[in-house]
Amino acid sequence: MDLFIKLAMLVIFFAVMVYVGFRARHSAKDVNGFVLGGRGVGPWLSAFAYGTSYFSAVIFIGYAGQFGWRFGVASTWIGIGNAVIGSLLAWVRLGRRTRLMTQHYGSATMPQFFGERYESRALKITAAIIVFIFLIPYTASLFNGLSRLFEMAFGIDYTVCIILMSVLTCIYVVVGGYMAIAINDFIQGIIMLFGIVAVIIAVLNNNGGFMEAIASLSKVEVEGTNPGAFASFFGPDPLGLLSVVILTSLGTWGLPQMVGKFYAIKDETAVRKGTIISTLFAVVVAGGCYFLGGFGRLYDVDVAALGYDAIIPKMLENLPALLMGIVVILVLSASMSTLSSLVMTSSSTITLDIIASHIKKDLSEKKQLFIMRIFLAVFVVISAALAIYQYKGTSEAVGFIAQMMGLSWGALAGAFLAPFLYGLYSKRTSKAAVWTCFILGPCGMVLTTIFRTSLPTSLQSPIVCGALVMVAGLIIVPIISLFNRKKPTQSVEDAFAAYDKPVAATSKEHLD
Repeated sequence: MDLFIKLAMLVIFFAVMVYVGFRARHSAKDVNGFVLGGRGVGPWLSAFAYGTSYFSAVIFIGYAGQFGWRFGVASTWIGIGNAVIGSLLAWVRLGRRTRLMTQHYGSATMPQFFGERYESRALKITAAIIVFIFLIPYTASLFNGLSRLFEMAFGIDYTVCIILMSVLTCIYVVVGGYMAIAINDFIQGIIMLFGIVAVIIAVLNNNGGFMEAIASLSKVEVEGTNPGAFASFFGPDPLGLLSVVILTSLGTWGLPQMVGKFYAIKDETAVRKGTIISTLFAVVVAGGCYFLGGFGRLYDVDVAALGYDAIIPKMLENLPALLMGIVVILVLSASMSTLSSLVMTSSSTITLDIIASHIKKDLSEKKQLFIMRIFLAVFVVISAALAIYQYKGTSEAVGFIAQMMGLSWGALAGAFLAPFLYGLYSKRTSKAAVWTCFILGPCGMVLTTIFRTSLPTSLQSPIVCGALVMVAGLIIVPIISLFNRKKPTQSVEDAFAAYDKPVAATSKEHLD
């Protein structure tokens, strides 16, 4: 009976996702509709699309377990940082300007923005190549931890889960495009909100309630840490905690699949509402995930043998069948929402920024859509194949792909964050400064990965290295741009003038 309940929930979930895809197909008849939903997406769909792309299964299973184990209940600060820096400030600083400037340039992807803003075909192509290279391993990492949950809940081969999830995600994205992603993200986001709250309540109850769980955590002693460190305000490693907050919060400002949500949002009012909705979503989901992971040391887990991905499943193994079914759907929602966003970003970048712009310039919109859908399917297949290889491969293969997740995030954010942010705010940001970040981010992350064992212990983590290259970019870009003595071109002046254009408002909005 328990298995029937969980399977029924799974079937209903998948059926709804596919149904939404076919219902949204009317909005995916041209490139603008397929990639950006016609730039008419409202605040709720935009905010939930941003949040569900941000918080994947990697956070719930991998990061929550890993950082909860390392920092204790202080790992909740990561979730707070994600909400304040990664959501609230990202929407405030980037939302309006991104929407207006990309609409002015008619750009649908981040590489297109760089090409138009800095008037450089070479920057556009290089940005597209960086996106293509570093989003592939990112997609494979989405499946991390799902294997243990599915074996626990259903006792079926995890390969079947990967294939089924990939096929169904591919169907609704290929058919319905961005609107199908946005609507399904909203549904999946609701599941994530209720699911994480229910799981936290259940886990705390299993440990005697909040105060009893904190008291038990304060008694955990590990060599090299102070007594009670895992229940303290900043945990046993405040500097390590700060590095994680920076990478996972500030990093979203430079990730193409995240920034792309601002391209599609409807209007100024939607940006303001979306800011509030997205922040509250992040507080519950990210704050809840890391808070939950902070109690991982109350459970007997052999991390050295099983890895950090075993921590959260261990905490959940005694949940009732109905709640376990919700957890599985929660993790599936987190995985499918982020997977759909990543493959849409990859396929649109390759099609629009490389093929349609430089290889086959006379492609009709119909052919562009066809090629985009083909690449969508290809990227889904590649990510599924890598995930299966990770699951069935050697421990070295598993470690390599897991490491590539941190490398991918750091390389993308290190390359794009500073050029994109300063490109929205400063007319004098120079091409030389952008090229510096494009080289520093990917090369810095790759080199520190290759020579990791030769680095000081504090720099061996891709989390720390990623945070460093992002901060370095924010410092380097304005310094290099100071030597740019050229006056802004008319194209740049026109783009910045778009910020000052008056917008229509209803009487109620005006009076408010």
